[in-house]
Amino acid sequence: MTKVEKGMTGRIRHLGFVIDSSFAIRHSSFGAAGAFTLIELIVVTTVIVILTGLILSTVGYVQKKGARARAETEIAAMSAALESYKADNAVYPPYSGTAGAHALYQGLTGDGNNAIGGTTASTGTPGSSGKSYMTLKPNMLSPNPPDATTRVIDPFGNDYNYLAPGINNTSTFDLWSIANANPARDQLQWIKNW
Repeated sequence: MTKVEKGMTGRIRHLGFVIDSSFAIRHSSFGAAGAFTLIELIVVTTVIVILTGLILSTVGYVQKKGARARAETEIAAMSAALESYKADNAVYPPYSGTAGAHALYQGLTGDGNNAIGGTTASTGTPGSSGKSYMTLKPNMLSPNPPDATTRVIDPFGNDYNYLAPGINNTSTFDLWSIANANPARDQLQWIKNW
């Protein structure tokens, strides 16, 4: 039974009200006019899931691009600071070990010099035993606050690598980040100063 019925005299009864009219509109037998079917709900849910996946993958891509750009900027800034170090000391901070993140920290901040040929260990206080050539942001240091083992890290959480004299830049230094690459296989994705 529908909720709208047309009487014989041209009157419409609707929910207890009587309306004079020459015609009447019949409602569908489903009841509510805005009801969705199960298939419509599945289609809408699928579209929402697909759009969410696209947005999340785009966000990840943008974050990786931002981290790469930040690493390139940090390498350029550290290179300029190392040039200032050389202008004052006639040499770059020498380091020939396997990973120079701690030596890089010491050379840039002036906190100790044990990893670059001296006898003063890092104290965790930049400028404690030498001139500071660059103020490193807290997110560039690990551990933070600084201590005797502090290293300079890239935006991906890896240590920056430093060699002086360099293998690729034999008259200066090599400074690079492995970024998100596999260090043994994908050197083309490294961010470097050569």
